[in-house]
Amino acid sequence: MNVREMLEEREKQVLSPFAAKSALSKGRVRPLTPCDLRTDFQRDRDRILHSKSFRRLQFKTQVFLSPEGDHYRTRLTHTLEVSQIARTISRALSLNEDLTESISLAHDLGHTPFGHIGERTLNRLTADGFRHNEQSLRVVEKLEGTEGLNLTWEVRDGIFNHPGGNEPSTLEAQVVSRADRIAYINHDIDDALRAGILKPFELPEPCLHVLGRTHGERISTMIRDIVTASDNHREIRASQEVQAATDALRAFLFERVYQDKWREAEEQKCDFVLSQLFAHFMAHPGDMPLEYVTESYREGTERSVVDYLASMTDRFAMRLFNKLFVPETFAVI
Repeated sequence: MNVREMLEEREKQVLSPFAAKSALSKGRVRPLTPCDLRTDFQRDRDRILHSKSFRRLQFKTQVFLSPEGDHYRTRLTHTLEVSQIARTISRALSLNEDLTESISLAHDLGHTPFGHIGERTLNRLTADGFRHNEQSLRVVEKLEGTEGLNLTWEVRDGIFNHPGGNEPSTLEAQVVSRADRIAYINHDIDDALRAGILKPFELPEPCLHVLGRTHGERISTMIRDIVTASDNHREIRASQEVQAATDALRAFLFERVYQDKWREAEEQKCDFVLSQLFAHFMAHPGDMPLEYVTESYREGTERSVVDYLASMTDRFAMRLFNKLFVPETFAVI
């Protein structure tokens, strides 16, 4: 018995009967020779970690655009926080931690530059709309490398279904969906306080009474509540009290941080940059890198332009905009 087989046997013995088992995966589109050291879900995690799309998350916006300071979240640090929270919940519920981690690390690979501002812009510009979960799935199935990452069905299902309102097929994917919300609610409050957008006394008192008055207390309350409410059940859920407080805190963030007037001018600039880049490459698809030019012949120009723009980091999009549309400084003789 090799290491992978021992790990698979341990999963059968230790994990919850409701957990996904790597040996029982529905498999990949293109079968692979099994690894003697890693389960299929561990192998997926490694493929995601070593991808270019994962590395680009470091320079993609979470909420704050080009923040002055090193302590604001980026799309990469958000992803890592989601992974940590999801793994804690999965471990406590005896679910498959490797599957949870793989879904967590890949769930935002398709996010645009400039965060949800960029997502709204591409959704407006394209005939079929744009949703980052669909783009994340497209990244791992087609765009990364020469033919995608060839991940297991369970990981791909979790990537596609991580937004709220979707119905993931595994408890591990449900955990990631919950962990995503826990992470962004709490770290976006933390960043908004650091930026001076919010003051501590402005946070809604009823929510603090239920969830806690510090960043750590709120995360701990949410995690512990999910573990308690979900134990020995076929779904991941929260208690009515904590769910109501969490939803109210999220609504507060949408009102005071995500959609408040302080962002409006910067949002317009980001929308303008992506709109101009979109128009340029629709008119001149040959200016894109070769892999996107090739793709435009297979799936159409708009599809390849969207894929190219969505892949960009904030700073790359800005540099490219300056290169294409801003005159270079020159000396008058």
